[in-house]
Amino acid sequence: MANAEASAQETEPKTAKPKPEQVHTWPNLVAMEFLCGLLFLVIILLYSYYVDAPLRELANPGEPENPAKAPWYFLGLQEVLVYFDPWYAGVVLPSFIIFGLMFIPYIDNNPKGIGYYTFAERKFSVSFFVFGFIYWYVLIIIGVYCRGPFWAWFWPWEQWSLDFATPAPLWSPHWALGLPLFLAFFVGGMYYPAKRWRSWYEELGPVRYSITMFFLLVMLGTILKSILRLGLNMKYVLETPWINF
Repeated sequence: MANAEASAQETEPKTAKPKPEQVHTWPNLVAMEFLCGLLFLVIILLYSYYVDAPLRELANPGEPENPAKAPWYFLGLQEVLVYFDPWYAGVVLPSFIIFGLMFIPYIDNNPKGIGYYTFAERKFSVSFFVFGFIYWYVLIIIGVYCRGPFWAWFWPWEQWSLDFATPAPLWSPHWALGLPLFLAFFVGGMYYPAKRWRSWYEELGPVRYSITMFFLLVMLGTILKSILRLGLNMKYVLETPWINF
């Protein structure tokens, strides 16, 4: 009888253990991050051994370099200064970036995606963040490869030279045209998504929706203004005696 039961148990198919939905951060995640960090460190050490750092000549206060470029991690901010008033590019926009990142945990309370990566369940959030991240690095790339003497535009394959065509003069629309455009962009940008995606608006609520759309419109407006500056030489969208937008 015992032999029959043992043989029956042996013939039964063995089912695989279900994969746990959650695992502990230690040691599963931390150990993997540590190994990835070691691998990255080895790659950096090998790269630095065979490739020299691009050091320049000693600074000469009597002959400043042209163009004078900030470190690469500040070149995005230096590039933004081309398109906007210094108070906005140097103070307001960086403050929006810092406060926007601080607001993320409070305006995005979607429980999906916690502990695992998913794009299908968080399309808007992931797309919004990645788009702004890529745009900032595009500004850095432009500052590194496309800005030559006097911060003039040079394509990467062009030779830097002081003999280049004088750029066209900058212009700004009259406030009677700039003000309606400015208001239409922000008011329309706030109203249309709330009407088009009503369920999304109701899910966020008026406060969180307003904060989210404000930061989104600021980012899109920054990109749009950069395009207008490069393509149409537009200096400001709204120019007033007190403040410029």
